[in-house]
Amino acid sequence: MTLHWPAEWSPHRAIWVGFPSHPDLWQDNLAAAQAEAAGLALALSGPGGERVRLLVCGDEAEAAARRQLGAGSKVEVVRGFFGDIWLRDTGPIFLNGGEKTVAAGFRFNGWGGKYVLDDDDTVAEQLAAAAGAPLIMHDFVLEGGAIEGDGEGTLLATRQCVLNPNRNPGWDAAAAETRIGLALGLKSVLWLGDGLLNDHTDGHVDNLARFVAPGVVACPVAFGRDDPNADVYERCAADLAGMKDARGVALQVMRIPSPGRVTDEDGRIVPASHMNFVIANDAVICPTYHERTAGYALEALAAIFPEREVIGLPSNALLTGGGSFHCITQQEPA
Repeated sequence: MTLHWPAEWSPHRAIWVGFPSHPDLWQDNLAAAQAEAAGLALALSGPGGERVRLLVCGDEAEAAARRQLGAGSKVEVVRGFFGDIWLRDTGPIFLNGGEKTVAAGFRFNGWGGKYVLDDDDTVAEQLAAAAGAPLIMHDFVLEGGAIEGDGEGTLLATRQCVLNPNRNPGWDAAAAETRIGLALGLKSVLWLGDGLLNDHTDGHVDNLARFVAPGVVACPVAFGRDDPNADVYERCAADLAGMKDARGVALQVMRIPSPGRVTDEDGRIVPASHMNFVIANDAVICPTYHERTAGYALEALAAIFPEREVIGLPSNALLTGGGSFHCITQQEPA
């Protein structure tokens, strides 16, 4: 079977969204995080032009989701079991396999053993079954947020994450390229260095660099003199500028203003990123964190995606759990 991983901007038949469901994980941020997830689902199902399937766990979460979505919502509420909402990492990667969709599943170990929760290792099987897609399980650790594809056989990843010994001990770049390449039908892997400061995922690439068209990659530019990731952004942009994709075409690099320095209530720097946007069928939904930088990011994205409506939505509550919009979604290709 020939496998093809379509680019995120390719047409979708559906998109999954995780809904915060566990009070013990979210505590005082539960209601706000639920509101942000519901807001994303509504934006995707409306101007985003998507069939949205919202995954909830438990009676209380289902009731909260239906309240947040409101009467007449087109969002489908789907019951399931999971530890947390990061479907990009726990769910499968949907591929085109000939004339049908197949799901590639991978071992999940809680981001290197940091957050091991009940049922997260069953999410890939649940989503594949609900989608009616045959599941192909691979016996190595890989999270969807750790890789970024262009639909043409090129993959972006950070060495900090994918080659981290807390994922697959003994892996080097060659081993990773071979195993991931065979699983996803890839031709070339392009390696970046480190991800964002204090990113508990060990530097997921979807917070740092994203393909936005064949041969075109977006990455942040620092905002403010105190941006904690300024050096990371500049190294990333410089590395990308010297790379070619699987077709042999030199990459074009587009810069998107970062949120700058964002801290939690204890003053700790958190990995806020405008790069965690979702590319929907008819829109691009971008997480925002404060007004002083959001407008600049949305303007840059509108220039990159002139054929899609660019929408900014708050994601501060979701960020307290460690991620944002791209992290809680997974698309099924048409």
